Order: sequence, then C-alpha cells, then structure tokens
Amino acid sequence: MTAFQPVPRATANCQFSQPPRPRLAIPIGDPAGIGPEVILKALTDRDWSAIAAITLVGTAAYLHQTQTALESAGNLTLPGSVELMEVAPPQPLDQISFGQESAATGAASFAYVKTAIQHTMAGGFDAIVTAPIAKSAWKAAGHHYPGQTELLAEGANCDRFAMAFVAQSPHTSWCLRTLLATTHIPLAQVPQALTPQGLSQKLEILIHSLRQDFGLRQPKIALAGLNPHSGEGGQLGQEEQAWLIPWVAEQRRRYPQVQIDGPVPPDTLWVRPGQAWFGTDPTAIAQTHDAYLALYHDQGLIPVKLMAFDRAVNTTLGLPFVRTSPDHGTAFDIAGRGIADPSSMVAAIALAVELALMRKRGWGGDGM
Repeated sequence: MTAFQPVPRATANCQFSQPPRPRLAIPIGDPAGIGPEVILKALTDRDWSAIAAITLVGTAAYLHQTQTALESAGNLTLPGSVELMEVAPPQPLDQISFGQESAATGAASFAYVKTAIQHTMAGGFDAIVTAPIAKSAWKAAGHHYPGQTELLAEGANCDRFAMAFVAQSPHTSWCLRTLLATTHIPLAQVPQALTPQGLSQKLEILIHSLRQDFGLRQPKIALAGLNPHSGEGGQLGQEEQAWLIPWVAEQRRRYPQVQIDGPVPPDTLWVRPGQAWFGTDPTAIAQTHDAYLALYHDQGLIPVKLMAFDRAVNTTLGLPFVRTSPDHGTAFDIAGRGIADPSSMVAAIALAVELALMRKRGWGGDGM
C-alpha cells in the first residue's frame, strides 16, 4: 500500500465519535466518470482521519490526473496524506479521457471493487464506499453484472440482500430510510416478481438492519400498496386483497415488537415523510415511520430523489460488512470539468462510518 500525497490544507474539527475508528475502503469507480472527483472533493469536507481510517482503492495515475484537472479549475485542495491501495489497470489505459467510458475503464473499475471486496472479506476493512461505475463499461470488459450490489453479494457469499436508501434532512434532521422490494426490472414484471416469500425476506433484512445498524429495537415500518389506492377493495387490482393484506397480518404476528402498517396507498404514503423532510408541518415527524418498504424501483426512488437528490445514500443491507454508495451515476457529461457535487459522497462516507461504528460496538443487536 502506498500513500497518495495531495496538497496540505487545514480543515475544520470533526464532530463525530472518537475511536474505535472503522476502516473504510473506497474503490474510485469508473476513472472516466465523476467518481474520483467527488471522492477527492469529499476528502476536503472534514478531517476524516479523526473518525475513520480511509483507503482509496484505485490507480494513482488516474487520481493524479483528476487532481490536476481540479486544481487547474481551482476546485481542489486536499488535507494530509491519503492511503492508496494501488491496483494496476487490467487493460492498457495510459491517460483517462474524461467522459468517455470504454472496456478499459470498465475493467479498471471492476478490478477496484473486486479488490476492495477481497480485502474486506479477509478482515482488512469494516466498510466499502463504492463510487459510481458504468454497467455498459463492465459489460464491454466482459463482466456481466446488473450492478455493483450483485458483485458485492457474490464476493460476500451472500444470497439475501436488499437495496436501501438513507438520507438526513438538512431542514429538520429527520432521517428517511427506504428499502426496495424489487429493483432493476421492468414495471410489467413487478407483480410476478413480488411474492410473499420474497417480501418476507426483504422485511426480515430490513428489521435486522434497523436494529443492528440504527439501534431501533421496536421499529415502525410502512409498506406501500402495489395498486392505486392499494387496490381499493379489489376494484383497482387484486394483489392487496389476494395476499398483501393477509401477509401484513402474518408479519405482525411474526414480529410483535415491530409496528407494520399497510399496505398504504402509494399516493399518500409519502405525504408525512415530505412534510417531515421539509419541515412544513411541525407534527409530521411524530407521525412518520422509521422505514418505508416500497414495492418497486420508481415507487421508492421518485420520492427519495425529490426530497434528497444530492444527499441520499445507497446502502446494501444483508452483507457481512457495511456498504454505502452515493445515489448518482458516473455523470460522464460533466466529468473532468470540476463541477460535480460531492454532497452524496460525503453523506455516503459519513453513513459508512456511523454504521460501521454501530456494528463494532454491538449496539442495537438483533433480537429476532
């Protein structure tokens, strides 16, 4: 492991808890995208060394190229030295052409993530914070995965995992937590993909995480309906009547210490969270839930991005280690221009530290 030496700068004192410091691996993502930029910018946000041991996983030459571009734009000055786990690019790539994905950049970003997984599973890290990759570049390099989540699960020998999004309101400090029951599938396939068994697995993972990672022993969870008005008694769809409502009743018996509400009509489910997020109703926070279980991708992510577009963090639940990621892509259209917003990466690092500390200290527990 080598030291990546950026330009020194004094930073503000950090407000987080002191040791034990969790160890974070940050693979730098597709080097032609904004991943390296938002990582380098995020490192200037605070004195991370006071609360975590951070190691970048990538290629020094690409980081230096990004750093040079940002310094030329006057957008970067980094504190201290940052540890770098050097990974040689699997395919020749002397210089990065910002904004131009290729098989070579896909091969590089794949190697970075895989290296981080291997060292984490060997005990070297407590958490992985992944930067954006391009799935098309992965495929061009011969790696056919729906995304990083599936590679992480495979590397962790884990077949029970879930995609969740976490964000803290800058207006009220209220915390939004949303889990997706199904992810990247066509809308027409959602009713077939949703099953009582699959939904039960997602709920179990969610409850375990709320207890283990967030210290919520008796969480409150809201389940979205599938159809408009949650089927309106079978007039607008049969799924609620056929199995979702009986399924909720069964889960309440299974988890007597968990409040499970729903299926809530999807058009009203997000009213209280929106009011709690923006602070438009002082009574809203008391009426919100600790987590929201959405049944398909857009049902959960439209409200998340509306409220927390630059703050939401993607976290994979069910893995034996903490994984977080900013909730945005490679943004090739602005890569190398120095204008990428690092807010989501800052939030991803901060959440990884928080969750890793919870696990290290054994707070919350399971109790299931």
